[in-house]
Amino acid sequence: MREIEVSRIGKAIEDACGQMATVYSADIIRRIRSAAETETLPRAQSALNMLVKNAEIAEQESIPICQDTGMVIVFLKVGQDVHFTGGLLTDAIQEGVRRGYTENYLRASVVDDPLYDRKNTKDNTPAVIHTEITGGDQVEIELMAKGFGSENKSAVRMCTPAEGEEGIIRFVLDTIAAAGPNACPPFIVGVGIGGTFDSCARLSKKALMRPLDEDSSDPRYADLERRLLQKANELNIGPMGMHGRTTALKIQIEYEPTHIAGMPCAVNMCCHVCRHAKAVI
Repeated sequence: MREIEVSRIGKAIEDACGQMATVYSADIIRRIRSAAETETLPRAQSALNMLVKNAEIAEQESIPICQDTGMVIVFLKVGQDVHFTGGLLTDAIQEGVRRGYTENYLRASVVDDPLYDRKNTKDNTPAVIHTEITGGDQVEIELMAKGFGSENKSAVRMCTPAEGEEGIIRFVLDTIAAAGPNACPPFIVGVGIGGTFDSCARLSKKALMRPLDEDSSDPRYADLERRLLQKANELNIGPMGMHGRTTALKIQIEYEPTHIAGMPCAVNMCCHVCRHAKAVI
């Protein structure tokens, strides 16, 4: 049994909140630079170059890449041989988010009641927490700051098995087309297939955190990712909706078993920033 002070989890989350708000992941900025080199439409190329310049300024001056600094999503993998000490794990996570946002002067975007009061909590808490128990004595923390310009354009559909691959392709492309310029393309698109109504949505968000230079480990899904990306870029939405060949930077699929009567599919739209971070304790 290994003891871990929950304050260590909180500190890791605090640090990650400040880092991912101001610094692009290296794999993403490489994709944007590459896309700028291959774009043939001057307006599209100009938009991509502005994204690169914005990224450089944000990192150099330690200011947010975007004014929407997102709602925090936490994926925890907790080894079953870990014993937490020093308080409640969930309290430490929320405290880490609170400090990460208030001390880095990031915008607080969370409201306490979604329908009536909609009162801002002032510190961007609470975060959404997903916990998985695994083997070993480590804690893996994956963090995402999800902006809602893209989140609002995400969708879930309970596809039927008879729709097959074509049904999935049609749903993914229809969702991207409906997002249009409103979700800040070029997109990174997470797709979750299988599970249930709720779990496929979790899968789609998890898919967004895979490095862009990694394809699905299943060759069939890796091939589907490539074909979907090609079809998405043929939609001619382009960078920031100005048309062009770069509507999406990557489409990533995660899947899990499902019921014989179903084929749930979720499409989690994400803008080009796709802020995420990872820490292991």
